Amino acid sequence: MTHQLTFRGATIPAEPGQSVAAALIAAGITDWRTTRRGGRPRGLFCGIGVCFDCLITVDGLPDQRACLVAAADGMRLGDAEPGADLADAGRTGGEDAARA
Repeated sequence: MTHQLTFRGATIPAEPGQSVAAALIAAGITDWRTTRRGGRPRGLFCGIGVCFDCLITVDGLPDQRACLVAAADGMRLGDAEPGADLADAGRTGGEDAARA
């Protein structure tokens, strides 16, 4: 039985056992949030829960790692909450500022 997830108003199919990140990637969605500074796209990076690039809001719960959350029928997916950009936390200049 294929699961149906909702992401930004679109229905995304997911196979049983598939992670939220895998379902999004399979649907051609490679980024689902942007960085707080510079608005750079973020999505799946490590795929094993070590980094925080794939943060997403799942059923209203922010800061979920899409690569670790199992897809379930009826899930509502959205952007990570503003300010949840852990990848850029604490950066104040240098290379990050040059890209912004």
